[in-house]
Amino acid sequence: MSLRRSTRERRNALPDDYIVFLQEHEADIGWMEDDPITLHQAMKSSNSLKWTDAMNDEIKSMMDNDVWDLVTLPKGAKPIGCKWIFKTKRDSKGNVERFKARLVAKGFTQKEGIDYKETFSPVSSKDSFRIIMALVAHFDLELHQMDVKTAVLNGDIDETIYMRQPEGFVSGDPDNMVCKLKKYIYGLKQTSRQWYFKFHQVIISFGFEMNIVDDCVYHKFSGRKHIFLVLYVDDILLASNDIELLHDTKRFLSKHFEMKDLGDASFVLGIQIHRARSRGILGLSQKNYIEKVLKRYGMHDCKPGDTPVAKGDKFSLNQCPKNDFEKKEIEKIPYASAVEFCHGTAHC
Repeated sequence: MSLRRSTRERRNALPDDYIVFLQEHEADIGWMEDDPITLHQAMKSSNSLKWTDAMNDEIKSMMDNDVWDLVTLPKGAKPIGCKWIFKTKRDSKGNVERFKARLVAKGFTQKEGIDYKETFSPVSSKDSFRIIMALVAHFDLELHQMDVKTAVLNGDIDETIYMRQPEGFVSGDPDNMVCKLKKYIYGLKQTSRQWYFKFHQVIISFGFEMNIVDDCVYHKFSGRKHIFLVLYVDDILLASNDIELLHDTKRFLSKHFEMKDLGDASFVLGIQIHRARSRGILGLSQKNYIEKVLKRYGMHDCKPGDTPVAKGDKFSLNQCPKNDFEKKEIEKIPYASAVEFCHGTAHC
């Protein structure tokens, strides 16, 4: 299977909303949580033992999946770096579920044609998610969620990539001994593409067909039984009118990938799902996320009001900062996110 080529103008491999999701839910830009940014901070925090356990789990996963070989760096080769990303995973109510440490390659140092070739990978759209939710509500479908553990490790590497050893887990001479990658890891430019490649081949072999509009939505029909699958990187939503078909699909996926069965979907990509099946009602909420955004801008005690800026309105040059003081004040505020998430109500 080869990815379909489009004649449309090429956009980012990942849409803006997913880039924001990665930054806030994986890399942690420092305002949504008090998670450590560096290994030094993690070791100095009150949860240092939990972060250490999380790093050990990540390294064990890398070893179990045979992700790299430790080799002597060839003459003339330049290794890319890597770093630890720390994230406190919470449930829909904000309670701590676990501490997660992820080893991420510094893919921004990769050189096209040397460290990578193709990078484009499809991601399911927000519209697809809404449509599936509407179908679930209207036809009272079963809705379950699965998470693929270390999804990106399922793609075999095509290029020769050397990476520096992870901080805190160095063997031998760190300047001469490096990791020769055998599997893709998070951070590499081509990682998401190779994972999608692998998943597509596996799910098609089970009788699923890819949606002609959204490459990350799949469906399967067997008589009156049907099931929809939505893939969002390593999150999977399954919607079906038959519970046995649903469980058959789960068992199949678990045979091919290391999966975590989350049961009935209730919290997906930071979105809470509320169902009243007897009344055919399904609601979506980002209450916890919105509360954090409001708290960030000092508006958690504010009263709701009309949006002062309508979508599509353009600012004039007369609204630009008029002096150095205003410029310095503006530099303190991430206006793009303020307007995006607070609809222009913060600091306007």
